[in-house]
Amino acid sequence: MIQTKPIIGISCGDLNGIGIEIIIKTLSDNRILELCTPVIFSSNKVINFYKKSTPEVSFNYQNIKEFSRITPKQINIFNCWDEEVVITPGQLNDVGGKYAILSLQTAVAALKQKHIDGLVTAPIHKKNIQSAEFNFTGHTPYLKHMFGVNDVVMMLCAGNFRVALVTEHIPVGEVAKHITKEKILSKLKIVHQSLQQDFGIDRPKIAVLGLNPHAGDEGLIGSEEETIIKPAIKEAKNNNMLVVGPFSADAFFARRSFDKFDAVLAMYHDQGLIPFKALASGDGVNYTAGLSAVRTSPDHGVAFDIAGKDKADTSSFLVALFECIEIINRRSQYEENRKNPLRKLTPQILANAVDEDISE
Repeated sequence: MIQTKPIIGISCGDLNGIGIEIIIKTLSDNRILELCTPVIFSSNKVINFYKKSTPEVSFNYQNIKEFSRITPKQINIFNCWDEEVVITPGQLNDVGGKYAILSLQTAVAALKQKHIDGLVTAPIHKKNIQSAEFNFTGHTPYLKHMFGVNDVVMMLCAGNFRVALVTEHIPVGEVAKHITKEKILSKLKIVHQSLQQDFGIDRPKIAVLGLNPHAGDEGLIGSEEETIIKPAIKEAKNNNMLVVGPFSADAFFARRSFDKFDAVLAMYHDQGLIPFKALASGDGVNYTAGLSAVRTSPDHGVAFDIAGKDKADTSSFLVALFECIEIINRRSQYEENRKNPLRKLTPQILANAVDEDISE
């Protein structure tokens, strides 16, 4: 397969957070241009503001207002607005949220229209993005709505360590009523498909965590494992998926049982993401599985406490960018293999098949 250099869109996130700083620092390495063509959805005035706070970084770009003007040998800034914006690093205000959403909406429209091949989103703050036009708790539900799909999965990835969620940003007191057999099955199907097409794993193994302490202790501490989770696992197995569980979450992570699986399905946000972030060492990536397009994000927030101080670490954002490129390439390979299954066979397998045919 001849891989072409993908066009990667980048939304700028909250203007008062660390998003633009980590974008500038990441893309200042010219080697990035050998792997992809970056398009930042923001304003050159905002970019220039943050360039001043990173004086040691050399960052050159071209402004565009039409996708036909994208240049593969340069960083491209697609100007989503022209007006002057008051930037106050480290402050939570309406301005930061308003323009974060404008950047995101423009980038997602470009993704749907295939002007860009993938999207990396910088962090937004869930409080200041709310408006009559944007009533979502974050990127994941917004992308689900915009792409018109029945379900998606929030999956955190760090190498071969992947944690997916049944429920995302809902109060802990409401988690149990959102745990249903149908929802678990839906998430498992999406994770299974994503592991195949996005991560190149032919026969993925998925672990499922319980909801209650000790996975319910055979019904002694809650009944969800017996009445909901186990039946969902059984049906997943009947659908030819390698799914095991439910596991007690604390022992599962403490014993590093996740090393035996290609992904872990957690029941709620903190059950999966606290151990993930503790073990991923800052290199985690948030991936939205279940979309027709590829979207990744760093696994951290806006970090107002260090915004504008040239202290932000680019590790997670850089990995998110690389993962976006890799998933695009793996999807392309997956589609080629589906069209021609023989491409998946190694030369040795083909040779053995020929020998067997001759011997018969």
